[in-house]
Amino acid sequence: MSGKKIVLTGAAGFIGSYLLGYLNAKGYSDIVIVDDFEDNEKLPNYSSKQFSEKIERDKLEAWLKNNQEAGFVFHFGARTDTAEFDYAVHEKLNVQYSKMIWNYCAAQKIPLVYASSAATYGAGELGYKDDHELANRLQPLNPYGISKNEFDKWALQQIATPPFWAGLKFFNVYGPNEYHKGRMASMVLHGFNQIKETGKVKLFKAHRPDFEDGKQLRDFIYVKDVAHVCCWLMMAMENGLPGEASAKPGQWTAGLNGLYNLGTGKARTFDDLEKAVFAAMGKSVNIEYIDMPADIKDKYQYFTEADMTKLRNAGYSLHFTSLEEGIADYVADYLVPQKYY
Repeated sequence: MSGKKIVLTGAAGFIGSYLLGYLNAKGYSDIVIVDDFEDNEKLPNYSSKQFSEKIERDKLEAWLKNNQEAGFVFHFGARTDTAEFDYAVHEKLNVQYSKMIWNYCAAQKIPLVYASSAATYGAGELGYKDDHELANRLQPLNPYGISKNEFDKWALQQIATPPFWAGLKFFNVYGPNEYHKGRMASMVLHGFNQIKETGKVKLFKAHRPDFEDGKQLRDFIYVKDVAHVCCWLMMAMENGLPGEASAKPGQWTAGLNGLYNLGTGKARTFDDLEKAVFAAMGKSVNIEYIDMPADIKDKYQYFTEADMTKLRNAGYSLHFTSLEEGIADYVADYLVPQKYY
Protein backbone atom coordinates (compact mmCIF):
# COMPACT_ATOMS: atom_id res chain seq x y z
CA MET A 1 0.00 0.00 0.00
CA SER A 2 2.94 2.34 -0.61
CA GLY A 3 3.41 2.88 3.13
CA LYS A 4 -0.23 3.80 3.67
CA LYS A 5 -2.68 2.17 6.05
CA ILE A 6 -5.73 0.13 5.13
CA VAL A 7 -8.84 1.27 7.01
CA LEU A 8 -11.34 -1.53 7.62
CA THR A 9 -14.73 -0.76 9.17
CA GLY A 10 -16.87 -3.58 10.54
CA ALA A 11 -13.63 -5.34 11.45
CA ALA A 12 -15.15 -7.17 14.42
CA GLY A 13 -18.07 -8.47 12.38
CA PHE A 14 -18.43 -11.55 10.22
CA ILE A 15 -17.16 -10.49 6.78
CA GLY A 16 -14.90 -7.73 8.10
CA SER A 17 -13.03 -9.96 10.53
CA TYR A 18 -12.61 -12.67 7.90
CA LEU A 19 -11.19 -10.08 5.51
CA LEU A 20 -8.84 -8.90 8.25
CA GLY A 21 -7.44 -12.41 8.62
CA TYR A 22 -7.25 -12.82 4.87
CA LEU A 23 -5.32 -9.55 4.52
CA ASN A 24 -2.94 -10.71 7.28
CA ALA A 25 -2.35 -13.95 5.38
CA LYS A 26 -1.44 -11.90 2.30
CA GLY A 27 1.13 -9.92 4.26
CA TYR A 28 -0.87 -6.83 5.25
CA SER A 29 -0.77 -5.81 8.92
CA ASP A 30 -0.76 -1.99 8.88
CA ILE A 31 -4.54 -1.98 9.17
CA VAL A 32 -6.75 0.41 11.15
CA ILE A 33 -9.72 -1.60 12.38
CA VAL A 34 -12.99 0.16 13.17
CA ASP A 35 -16.10 -1.16 14.93
CA ASP A 36 -18.14 -1.04 18.12
CA PHE A 37 -15.65 -2.99 20.19
CA GLU A 38 -17.76 -3.02 23.36
CA ASP A 39 -19.47 -6.17 22.09
CA ASN A 40 -17.23 -8.79 23.72
CA GLU A 41 -19.03 -11.58 21.86
CA LYS A 42 -17.12 -10.46 18.76
CA LEU A 43 -13.72 -10.42 20.49
CA PRO A 44 -12.58 -13.83 19.14
CA ASN A 45 -13.18 -12.54 15.60
CA TYR A 46 -10.22 -10.16 15.75
CA SER A 47 -8.23 -10.68 18.97
CA SER A 48 -5.59 -12.92 17.36
CA LYS A 49 -5.28 -10.84 14.19
CA GLN A 50 -2.64 -8.27 13.25
CA PHE A 51 -3.56 -4.59 13.04
CA SER A 52 -1.88 -1.29 13.82
CA GLU A 53 -4.74 0.68 15.41
CA LYS A 54 -8.21 0.02 16.83
CA ILE A 55 -10.76 2.84 16.51
CA GLU A 56 -14.24 2.93 18.00
CA ARG A 57 -16.89 3.48 15.34
CA ASP A 58 -18.00 6.86 16.66
CA LYS A 59 -14.38 8.09 16.81
CA LEU A 60 -13.52 7.36 13.17
CA GLU A 61 -14.53 10.74 11.76
CA ALA A 62 -12.21 12.55 14.19
CA TRP A 63 -9.39 10.08 13.43
CA LEU A 64 -9.75 10.66 9.69
CA LYS A 65 -9.63 14.42 10.13
CA ASN A 66 -6.43 14.19 12.16
CA ASN A 67 -4.59 11.58 10.14
CA GLN A 68 -3.34 11.51 6.56
CA GLU A 69 -2.21 7.90 6.68
CA ALA A 70 -5.09 6.07 5.00
CA GLY A 71 -4.30 4.62 1.58
CA PHE A 72 -7.32 2.37 1.07
CA VAL A 73 -10.71 1.96 2.75
CA PHE A 74 -12.89 -1.13 3.07
CA HIS A 75 -16.19 0.06 4.53
CA PHE A 76 -18.09 -3.02 5.73
CA GLY A 77 -19.48 -1.66 9.00
CA ALA A 78 -23.28 -1.52 9.01
CA ARG A 79 -26.43 -2.44 10.86
CA THR A 80 -27.25 -5.66 9.02
CA ASP A 81 -30.27 -6.91 10.97
CA THR A 82 -33.05 -7.38 8.42
CA ALA A 83 -35.51 -7.77 11.32
CA GLU A 84 -34.70 -4.29 12.68
CA PHE A 85 -37.62 -2.21 11.45
CA ASP A 86 -36.63 1.15 12.94
CA TYR A 87 -35.37 2.90 9.83
CA ALA A 88 -33.72 5.64 11.86
CA VAL A 89 -31.14 3.09 13.05
CA HIS A 90 -30.30 2.10 9.47
CA GLU A 91 -30.31 5.71 8.27
CA LYS A 92 -27.71 6.70 10.86
CA LEU A 93 -25.34 3.75 10.48
CA ASN A 94 -25.85 2.67 6.87
CA VAL A 95 -26.49 5.96 5.10
CA GLN A 96 -25.13 8.97 7.00
CA TYR A 97 -22.03 7.19 8.32
CA SER A 98 -21.30 5.87 4.82
CA LYS A 99 -21.63 9.37 3.35
CA MET A 100 -19.03 10.61 5.82
CA ILE A 101 -16.58 7.92 4.71
CA TRP A 102 -17.32 8.49 1.02
CA ASN A 103 -16.77 12.24 1.34
CA TYR A 104 -13.46 11.68 3.10
CA CYS A 105 -12.26 9.27 0.42
CA ALA A 106 -13.38 11.67 -2.31
CA ALA A 107 -11.58 14.63 -0.73
CA GLN A 108 -8.38 12.70 0.00
CA LYS A 109 -8.37 10.71 -3.26
CA ILE A 110 -8.46 7.34 -1.52
CA PRO A 111 -9.89 4.19 -3.18
CA LEU A 112 -13.01 2.80 -1.50
CA VAL A 113 -14.71 -0.58 -1.51
CA TYR A 114 -17.97 -0.62 0.46
CA ALA A 115 -20.64 -3.16 1.29
CA SER A 116 -24.01 -2.90 -0.37
CA SER A 117 -26.42 -5.83 -0.35
CA ALA A 118 -28.60 -8.08 -2.50
CA ALA A 119 -31.40 -6.96 -0.16
CA THR A 120 -31.59 -3.88 -2.40
CA TYR A 121 -33.25 -6.05 -5.07
CA GLY A 122 -36.37 -6.68 -3.00
CA ALA A 123 -38.48 -9.54 -4.35
CA GLY A 124 -36.50 -9.53 -7.58
CA GLU A 125 -39.25 -8.06 -9.76
CA LEU A 126 -36.60 -6.28 -11.84
CA GLY A 127 -34.09 -9.10 -11.80
CA TYR A 128 -30.64 -9.19 -10.22
CA LYS A 129 -28.51 -7.22 -12.64
CA ASP A 130 -26.13 -4.65 -11.13
CA ASP A 131 -27.21 -2.02 -13.63
CA HIS A 132 -26.97 1.54 -12.33
CA GLU A 133 -30.14 2.45 -14.20
CA LEU A 134 -32.14 0.10 -11.96
CA ALA A 135 -31.16 1.65 -8.63
CA ASN A 136 -33.98 4.23 -8.59
CA ARG A 137 -36.58 1.60 -9.48
CA LEU A 138 -35.69 -1.07 -6.92
CA GLN A 139 -38.13 -1.79 -4.08
CA PRO A 140 -36.33 -3.39 -1.11
CA LEU A 141 -38.50 -5.36 1.31
CA ASN A 142 -37.11 -4.12 4.63
CA PRO A 143 -35.47 -1.03 6.18
CA TYR A 144 -32.00 -2.59 5.91
CA GLY A 145 -32.36 -3.08 2.17
CA ILE A 146 -33.87 0.37 1.78
CA SER A 147 -30.92 1.99 3.58
CA LYS A 148 -28.39 0.16 1.41
CA ASN A 149 -30.20 1.17 -1.75
CA GLU A 150 -30.50 4.77 -0.58
CA PHE A 151 -26.75 4.99 -0.19
CA ASP A 152 -26.16 3.31 -3.55
CA LYS A 153 -28.45 5.85 -5.23
CA TRP A 154 -26.70 8.73 -3.46
CA ALA A 155 -23.26 7.43 -4.46
CA LEU A 156 -24.26 7.16 -8.11
CA GLN A 157 -25.38 10.81 -8.10
CA GLN A 158 -22.14 12.21 -6.73
CA ILE A 159 -19.81 14.35 -8.81
CA ALA A 160 -17.08 14.26 -6.15
CA THR A 161 -16.10 10.60 -5.85
CA PRO A 162 -13.18 8.51 -4.66
CA PRO A 163 -10.76 8.03 -7.59
CA PHE A 164 -11.61 4.34 -7.63
CA TRP A 165 -14.59 2.76 -5.91
CA ALA A 166 -16.86 -0.26 -5.89
CA GLY A 167 -20.06 -0.97 -3.98
CA LEU A 168 -20.41 -4.74 -3.52
CA LYS A 169 -23.92 -6.17 -3.43
CA PHE A 170 -23.31 -9.17 -1.18
CA PHE A 171 -25.68 -12.07 -1.69
CA ASN A 172 -26.04 -14.81 0.98
CA VAL A 173 -22.60 -15.02 2.56
CA TYR A 174 -21.76 -17.92 4.91
CA GLY A 175 -18.61 -19.08 6.64
CA PRO A 176 -16.44 -18.80 9.77
CA ASN A 177 -16.68 -15.87 12.21
CA GLU A 178 -20.48 -15.56 12.02
CA TYR A 179 -20.98 -17.21 15.43
CA HIS A 180 -22.16 -13.94 17.05
CA LYS A 181 -24.90 -13.18 14.53
CA GLY A 182 -27.74 -15.05 16.24
CA ARG A 183 -30.90 -15.05 14.16
CA MET A 184 -29.05 -13.37 11.28
CA ALA A 185 -26.42 -16.14 10.96
CA SER A 186 -26.47 -18.33 7.86
CA MET A 187 -28.57 -21.46 7.64
CA VAL A 188 -25.31 -23.41 7.45
CA LEU A 189 -24.51 -22.47 11.05
CA HIS A 190 -28.12 -22.86 12.19
CA GLY A 191 -28.39 -26.20 10.42
CA PHE A 192 -25.15 -27.48 11.93
CA ASN A 193 -26.28 -26.55 15.45
CA GLN A 194 -29.74 -28.08 14.99
CA ILE A 195 -28.36 -31.32 13.58
CA LYS A 196 -25.83 -31.59 16.41
CA GLU A 197 -28.53 -31.02 19.04
CA THR A 198 -31.59 -32.79 17.56
CA GLY A 199 -30.49 -34.74 14.49
CA LYS A 200 -32.74 -32.72 12.22
CA VAL A 201 -33.09 -29.29 10.60
CA LYS A 202 -36.09 -26.97 10.55
CA LEU A 203 -36.67 -24.95 7.38
CA PHE A 204 -39.39 -22.43 6.59
CA LYS A 205 -42.36 -23.62 4.58
CA ALA A 206 -43.00 -21.84 1.31
CA HIS A 207 -46.01 -19.55 1.57
CA ARG A 208 -46.25 -19.05 -2.18
CA PRO A 209 -47.95 -21.61 -4.44
CA ASP A 210 -45.14 -21.43 -7.02
CA PHE A 211 -42.54 -22.73 -4.53
CA GLU A 212 -42.40 -26.10 -2.76
CA ASP A 213 -41.24 -26.24 0.86
CA GLY A 214 -37.46 -26.06 1.02
CA LYS A 215 -37.19 -25.08 -2.63
CA GLN A 216 -36.75 -21.36 -1.99
CA LEU A 217 -33.63 -20.31 -3.89
CA ARG A 218 -30.71 -18.13 -2.85
CA ASP A 219 -27.26 -17.38 -4.20
CA PHE A 220 -25.01 -18.64 -1.39
CA ILE A 221 -21.37 -17.47 -1.47
CA TYR A 222 -18.53 -18.63 0.76
CA VAL A 223 -16.87 -15.81 2.70
CA LYS A 224 -13.45 -16.94 1.41
CA ASP A 225 -14.55 -15.97 -2.11
CA VAL A 226 -15.78 -12.60 -0.84
CA ALA A 227 -12.38 -11.89 0.73
CA HIS A 228 -10.60 -12.93 -2.44
CA VAL A 229 -12.67 -10.57 -4.58
CA CYS A 230 -12.03 -7.74 -2.12
CA CYS A 231 -8.26 -8.27 -2.25
CA TRP A 232 -8.37 -8.53 -6.03
CA LEU A 233 -10.20 -5.20 -6.19
CA MET A 234 -7.66 -3.57 -3.90
CA MET A 235 -4.78 -4.83 -6.01
CA ALA A 236 -6.50 -3.80 -9.23
CA MET A 237 -7.25 -0.33 -7.89
CA GLU A 238 -3.63 0.01 -6.83
CA ASN A 239 -2.63 -0.44 -10.48
CA GLY A 240 -1.73 -4.07 -10.24
CA LEU A 241 0.10 -4.48 -6.97
CA PRO A 242 1.80 -7.89 -6.73
CA GLY A 243 -0.66 -10.48 -5.52
CA GLU A 244 -1.77 -13.99 -6.30
CA ALA A 245 -0.68 -14.70 -9.85
CA SER A 246 -3.93 -16.53 -10.55
CA ALA A 247 -5.95 -13.42 -9.77
CA LYS A 248 -4.20 -11.39 -12.47
CA PRO A 249 -5.10 -7.98 -11.03
CA GLY A 250 -5.22 -5.37 -13.73
CA GLN A 251 -5.31 -1.61 -13.73
CA TRP A 252 -8.60 -0.28 -12.46
CA THR A 253 -9.88 2.80 -14.26
CA ALA A 254 -12.53 5.29 -13.18
CA GLY A 255 -14.70 3.86 -15.93
CA LEU A 256 -14.98 0.63 -13.94
CA ASN A 257 -16.25 2.39 -10.80
CA GLY A 258 -19.72 1.43 -9.61
CA LEU A 259 -21.97 -1.24 -8.14
CA TYR A 260 -21.05 -4.90 -8.44
CA ASN A 261 -22.94 -8.05 -7.55
CA LEU A 262 -21.02 -10.50 -5.40
CA GLY A 263 -22.56 -13.94 -5.43
CA THR A 264 -21.67 -17.11 -7.32
CA GLY A 265 -24.13 -16.56 -10.15
CA LYS A 266 -25.89 -19.85 -9.34
CA ALA A 267 -28.98 -20.05 -7.12
CA ARG A 268 -29.39 -23.13 -4.92
CA THR A 269 -32.26 -24.31 -2.73
CA PHE A 270 -32.28 -24.35 1.07
CA ASP A 271 -32.82 -28.11 0.74
CA ASP A 272 -29.53 -28.31 -1.20
CA LEU A 273 -27.78 -26.31 1.50
CA GLU A 274 -28.96 -28.46 4.40
CA LYS A 275 -28.31 -31.69 2.54
CA ALA A 276 -24.73 -30.51 2.12
CA VAL A 277 -24.53 -29.83 5.88
CA PHE A 278 -25.85 -33.33 6.68
CA ALA A 279 -23.31 -34.81 4.24
CA ALA A 280 -20.43 -32.82 5.75
CA MET A 281 -21.42 -34.10 9.21
CA GLY A 282 -21.86 -37.68 8.00
CA LYS A 283 -25.53 -37.71 9.01
CA SER A 284 -28.73 -38.88 7.32
CA VAL A 285 -30.96 -36.13 5.95
CA ASN A 286 -33.87 -35.20 8.24
CA ILE A 287 -35.64 -31.94 7.39
CA GLU A 288 -38.81 -30.57 9.02
CA TYR A 289 -40.71 -27.66 7.48
CA ILE A 290 -42.16 -25.03 9.80
CA ASP A 291 -44.26 -21.88 9.39
CA MET A 292 -42.39 -18.69 8.65
CA PRO A 293 -42.49 -16.04 11.42
CA ALA A 294 -45.20 -13.45 10.79
CA ASP A 295 -42.78 -10.51 11.00
CA ILE A 296 -40.82 -11.63 7.94
CA LYS A 297 -43.45 -13.46 5.88
CA ASP A 298 -44.18 -10.51 3.59
CA LYS A 299 -40.52 -9.43 3.47
CA TYR A 300 -39.00 -12.74 2.41
CA GLN A 301 -36.94 -13.19 -0.76
CA TYR A 302 -37.90 -16.46 -2.47
CA PHE A 303 -35.26 -16.25 -5.18
CA THR A 304 -31.95 -14.45 -5.57
CA GLU A 305 -29.26 -15.07 -8.16
CA ALA A 306 -26.43 -12.67 -8.88
CA ASP A 307 -25.76 -11.66 -12.45
CA MET A 308 -21.95 -11.76 -12.32
CA THR A 309 -21.31 -10.45 -15.83
CA LYS A 310 -20.06 -7.03 -14.74
CA LEU A 311 -17.40 -8.32 -12.32
CA ARG A 312 -16.27 -10.90 -14.87
CA ASN A 313 -16.00 -8.21 -17.54
CA ALA A 314 -13.95 -6.09 -15.12
CA GLY A 315 -11.36 -8.87 -15.11
CA TYR A 316 -12.20 -11.23 -12.24
CA SER A 317 -11.92 -14.75 -13.66
CA LEU A 318 -11.45 -17.11 -10.73
CA HIS A 319 -13.74 -20.02 -9.88
CA PHE A 320 -16.31 -19.50 -7.13
CA THR A 321 -16.49 -22.22 -4.48
CA SER A 322 -19.46 -24.55 -4.97
CA LEU A 323 -22.02 -24.85 -2.18
CA GLU A 324 -20.92 -28.39 -1.38
CA GLU A 325 -17.20 -27.47 -1.36
CA GLY A 326 -17.75 -24.42 0.81
CA ILE A 327 -19.93 -26.16 3.37
CA ALA A 328 -17.58 -29.15 3.60
CA ASP A 329 -14.68 -26.78 4.33
CA TYR A 330 -16.69 -24.67 6.80
CA VAL A 331 -17.98 -27.68 8.75
CA ALA A 332 -14.74 -29.68 8.87
CA ASP A 333 -12.27 -26.85 9.46
CA TYR A 334 -14.30 -24.42 11.58
CA LEU A 335 -17.64 -25.65 12.97
CA VAL A 336 -16.57 -29.08 14.21
CA PRO A 337 -13.40 -27.79 15.94
CA GLN A 338 -15.22 -24.54 16.91
CA LYS A 339 -12.51 -22.43 15.32
CA TYR A 340 -12.41 -18.87 14.03
CA TYR A 341 -10.56 -17.74 10.94
